[in-house]
Amino acid sequence: MQLLEKWTDWLCDERVGPLSAAIAFALAYCLVQIVVMTLSSHFVGTGVGVDDAEQLMAMRFLAAGYGSSQPPLYTWLGILTASLVGTNVLSLKIVKYVLLAGGLIACFAAVRRLGYSNRAATAAMFGLLLFPQIAWEMQHALTHSVAIFCFSSLLLLAVVELQKRRSTAAYVLLGLAAAAAMLSKYNVVIFLAALFLAALSLRETREAIFDRRFLISVVVAILACLPTFYWSAMHLGDLLAHSGGLGVAEGGSVAKTLSRGIRGLGNAILNFAGLPATIFAVAFFLARKEPAPRPEPTPWPEKLVWRAIAFALLITLAVVLAAGVTQFRDRWMLPMFVLLPAALAMRLDAMGERGRKTQATIVFIGAVIAILVLPVSWYMHVHGGDNRGGIVRIDYASLHRQLTADGPVGTVVSNWFWIGNLRLVDPDLIVLDDEIPDFAKSIREPAVLVLADDEEPASVIFDRIAGAGYVMDTVHRRIAVPQLLGSAPATRQVTITRLRRIKAQ
Repeated sequence: MQLLEKWTDWLCDERVGPLSAAIAFALAYCLVQIVVMTLSSHFVGTGVGVDDAEQLMAMRFLAAGYGSSQPPLYTWLGILTASLVGTNVLSLKIVKYVLLAGGLIACFAAVRRLGYSNRAATAAMFGLLLFPQIAWEMQHALTHSVAIFCFSSLLLLAVVELQKRRSTAAYVLLGLAAAAAMLSKYNVVIFLAALFLAALSLRETREAIFDRRFLISVVVAILACLPTFYWSAMHLGDLLAHSGGLGVAEGGSVAKTLSRGIRGLGNAILNFAGLPATIFAVAFFLARKEPAPRPEPTPWPEKLVWRAIAFALLITLAVVLAAGVTQFRDRWMLPMFVLLPAALAMRLDAMGERGRKTQATIVFIGAVIAILVLPVSWYMHVHGGDNRGGIVRIDYASLHRQLTADGPVGTVVSNWFWIGNLRLVDPDLIVLDDEIPDFAKSIREPAVLVLADDEEPASVIFDRIAGAGYVMDTVHRRIAVPQLLGSAPATRQVTITRLRRIKAQ
């Protein structure tokens, strides 16, 4: 037990060269994940999951938008990385884990810059790993949510830096951070608005907003986002492609819709923040016998963070009530609660030995969870799981050989983005599904349609093919593609059809 306490104290208080031990841990952790996942994919020969496969399709070209109701920044970072190391699993993992490390370190740095102890900053950082969506889902599946996590934390740090040194450069950096957050995921607008209102409500930060140089931040943010805003206005169908997933007005009557929406929001909040809130509460209970000083007035940094959380909750509730949203995913709650560990860790700093003990417990549990996730994440990376996750185990090298058995292929079209994995075999290949914008302009002949034996409806892709001026060949070829790692069944049935351009009359 003493050894574990020493390890926790080392994470909280010691340094590794010029770095805090906590930051060194985060960097080493992410580096291990990049190396192990890349090497395991190379030696086992498996592909990547659904979200990464979608990125592989979009990373082929630079654009202001890519459809799928998502902003483009994550894809831009993927393109940049691929230009340096190639289109492969390494480039995908570098993007994901650099963003994950960036979010953790930015949270640590923000708490330290606000004048709190190294232990509070460490507890805030490891407290983020108590969220299952961060410690597990971001490593296992998500893409754009990793970006919003990183740039929300960086936005907080930019606000802190602006308060520390009121310079023109700080206002420019604030605008860039706001733009990066907006280009990460659109629901970050809740976080932006909440942080702005919280800053506006405090005398210490209000002055920075009323400074006329704040217009620099606004102009920089608008200019950086303008190409994507224009693209979205010109591609409203692509922008709103997944709006049906919000379940707007599905309750029938207004009362039932509101009830369903509030209940759904409550469940999402509980599923997202329930575990970390419970762990913080238990850690505080275990430290209840430790001495604590008399409560003092809450300093402005804590007020800023707590008010930002409160405003985010109020804004989200207002959107739910006004729009009639009834369906929620847990990870959508991230803009509301990404600051919760920092807020709690900062409050604990004022509680003397009781707070120190609680912070240490949070650091220990967060570190243990992160370490325990490692082998499971490696397994899931190469195995993928059931249903859609099974696309990881398809032998894409074998599929590519069979696709090109009758001659070269320039474009592969499918009804969903599992087929993006083919770009791991042939980076020059154009891979399209029904959500890729400018579908018709993207096709490079010879083109083929590939449909797997799954339940994904193919009617939409048939319409896209016809709208692009192509018809399917009357001859369909059925092939058996091996599945790796002893999967059952041993092969997956795939149908291949050549696409031919309709000649103009």
